[in-house]
Amino acid sequence: MKITFLGATENVTGSRFLVETGKSRNLVDCGLYQERDFVNRNWEDFAVAPASIENVFLTHAHLDHCGYLPKLVKSGFRGAIFCTPPTQEIAQIILLDSAKIQEEDAVKKRERHQREGKRGAYPEIPLYTVEDAKNVFPLFRSIPYEEPTRVSPEIRITLHNAGHILGAATIELEATEGGNTKRAVFSGDIGRWNRPIVENPTIPEKADYLFMESTYGDRLHEAGADSEAKFKKIIIAAQQQGGNVVIPVFATERAQDLLYYLSILLRTNQIKPVPVFIDSPMAINITDVFRKFVSYLDAETRALIEKGESPFSFPQLNISRTTEESKRINATKGTSIILAGSGMCTGGRIKHHIRENITRPESTILFVGYQAQGTLGREITEGARTIRIFNETYPVRAKIENVGGFSAHADQQELLRWVSGFKKPPEKIFIIHGEKETAVKFGDILQKNIKSNIIIPKYQQEIVL
Repeated sequence: MKITFLGATENVTGSRFLVETGKSRNLVDCGLYQERDFVNRNWEDFAVAPASIENVFLTHAHLDHCGYLPKLVKSGFRGAIFCTPPTQEIAQIILLDSAKIQEEDAVKKRERHQREGKRGAYPEIPLYTVEDAKNVFPLFRSIPYEEPTRVSPEIRITLHNAGHILGAATIELEATEGGNTKRAVFSGDIGRWNRPIVENPTIPEKADYLFMESTYGDRLHEAGADSEAKFKKIIIAAQQQGGNVVIPVFATERAQDLLYYLSILLRTNQIKPVPVFIDSPMAINITDVFRKFVSYLDAETRALIEKGESPFSFPQLNISRTTEESKRINATKGTSIILAGSGMCTGGRIKHHIRENITRPESTILFVGYQAQGTLGREITEGARTIRIFNETYPVRAKIENVGGFSAHADQQELLRWVSGFKKPPEKIFIIHGEKETAVKFGDILQKNIKSNIIIPKYQQEIVL
């Protein structure tokens, strides 16, 4: 078995791992690069002919794990895409949204270059179209958690609950060659214990080789209770000052988590009634998927739904599907809580809301998730005094807040808890999905705590197992 690292090596996004046996080629994850320094890789020819790939195994439906699928199919892939049922439905929503943005961005870029009389660094065509995204859908094959599935004569996979977002999986891949079976485990994004909505992570019993994420491998999150208290305090302060709370959210899980907490705060009168806008058609559609797959939710959330207190529906919640509805939000008087994508402020309606509020001292821009290097979100959280949106520069006068405890990613301690749960330490652990400095720090921690060979792979590195 040979692994080629085609993404998420010494960086977080672009998850792609080519797994080759003597008889087949398979891909674990097929994600887009989102960091500014690496987006050009999305446009490069794939490392092998996509038509030669037999299967794709998806850990979950975030764009950096599934967003390259339309390009892969456009380039010739015709195999099967295996994932959980919720991941299949969420991925279809996310891919359509991504394709629409690709098309719109290409038009805007072409118009801007025509006005300026120059060409940009990237083509003025979309990476893929809505039609390309739709061509992915017939290839999906959904399988439930904990059901070993033979996908080829020599490969069997089992999906374990990663506890990250709805339907997220850790992939256990068993490859048999020459009568010898080896087990490789791809962690995907590891979730957290005792969080709302999704169940706790499941830890596979054993692995010969482990490919482990390290996004937050160099830090600890705020305690859950501290985060909830800080979240409430920020909202109350904004109400007192008459400003808005603008929250960039990932459409999957983060938006639903915040609706969960806001519904509790409002139902128990911990905050004054305030309009809550979910201004993301994609987040709205994904919330519908949460309603559909109730059996994948944790016991506490299922109990709330049975009592008629669904966190996805409460009196103050306003759904903004259309552009006109989105524009009307900024005319709302008093404090509003605005949840909009994208989560790293790289596109979507959130940029309009930031533009409207970034210069207002009474407003707050509240970050509740990871901000990758090279994104507008990272720029703001690192203290930029001015930012550039839609080719205009704006001074940063709004309050900038960060609540880390809502992250759907395990922190350093939780990552250690997860990897320590294997009955026997893996022979080798490959650290992926972490910025270079983070991967090194987490590698040092693992070396002190786990008796495994710790490796930080490079981009395009090939490893024979």
